[in-house]
Amino acid sequence: MLSRVAENIYWMARYMERAEDTARLVNVTTHLVLDLPKKVSFDWETLVDITGYSEIFRERYETADDRNLVRFLVGDALNPGSVIGSLDNARENARTIRDIIPREAWEQINNLHLKCKGNLQSGLSRRGRYDYLRWTILGVQTITGMLAGTMTHDAGYDFLRMGRNLERADMTTRIIDVRSVNLLAEKSVDLVPFENIQWMSVLKSLTGYQMYRRAMQVRVRRPDVLKFLFQDRRFPRSLYHCLREVENCLQDLPHNDAPLRQVTQMQRMVFDAKPGRLDQVELHQFIDDLQAQLAGVHDQIAATYFGVAVPAAT
Repeated sequence: MLSRVAENIYWMARYMERAEDTARLVNVTTHLVLDLPKKVSFDWETLVDITGYSEIFRERYETADDRNLVRFLVGDALNPGSVIGSLDNARENARTIRDIIPREAWEQINNLHLKCKGNLQSGLSRRGRYDYLRWTILGVQTITGMLAGTMTHDAGYDFLRMGRNLERADMTTRIIDVRSVNLLAEKSVDLVPFENIQWMSVLKSLTGYQMYRRAMQVRVRRPDVLKFLFQDRRFPRSLYHCLREVENCLQDLPHNDAPLRQVTQMQRMVFDAKPGRLDQVELHQFIDDLQAQLAGVHDQIAATYFGVAVPAAT
């Protein structure tokens, strides 16, 4: 397989997953705001910091109000992390490999892209936001299922799975980070009862609430949620499961020593961690370290298979 084709498949999968997970991030935050008392102010700008595009936001928008922040995360085509920006990039990558992926999958990607662009104003309004983001998520999941059921499971499919799971791992850590940073502008004893509501929202943003209850069989508590989302072996959106999927894909590919070593090292780091014992500052630092490690895995994959040089250590 040509490295260019492998890279396009990999990035198509990453951008599709990014569109879905950004939609999840905005949706769960919208619901969280509705669950909190009216007197509590909510810092939407935190979401932009978590997605890693705060500099682009500040260059393009003068005011960090709710309306601009939602527009930036959902409908700004110049933001590669927005729902629309991610779908634009996914479609462009898919267009160049139309002879590799099933025709029906290409048509579905193109249709989802056109539908999201055509209904964007509805998605930016408070009334239409939930439905817009919900069918965006379902649209991406339809494409994921279609590719799993109709694409030959060869090296190309391995690159697709690697891209999806690396992006999913990164976004899962970022969604957890929504709770680890100071989302609420003021701290108060009155907010203590809402701690579990916020962790429940994190689980629901990953469609993990019911699976959490099945696996942990306890009420929603911070230490158990963190253990489930970081270390559960069977939940598809847990960090450890995503890393196992990347490892399985790499084992089927040639010249896999460097990226496989990086993934294995990260698996040990996640499995040996005790995230439930970390306070909020320590958890935030742990997630930063994980994201740096994920970037390292990507760099090794890009260097090995796409001919991209590994960035020099700083």
